[in-house]
Amino acid sequence: MKRRRIVYAPEAEADLAALYDLIAARASPDIALRFVEQTQDWIEGFDVAAERGARRDDLRPGLRITGFRRRITLAFAVVSDEVRILRIFYAGQDWSALLQGGPPSG
Repeated sequence: MKRRRIVYAPEAEADLAALYDLIAARASPDIALRFVEQTQDWIEGFDVAAERGARRDDLRPGLRITGFRRRITLAFAVVSDEVRILRIFYAGQDWSALLQGGPPSG
């Protein structure tokens, strides 16, 4: 299997920080940390199995979308030897509008 390097866009890193803050406020910092770490562990698995998720070339060429635990929507692209993590959306965010540059709805 080909191993690819996982690269987080600045927006994806900010999404993880916002996810932590949201869960920490609603539950606890410990729960938030565990969830974010589990999310990152799942993403790290894309190094050998990147060709997954639904292709969404209608939003952006090469874009793939997949979910984690029915709460996370991951937007990423496979480019050569990299998996570029573009955005990490949480529970009900209008990821389609956000990826198209529009304001979130809902």
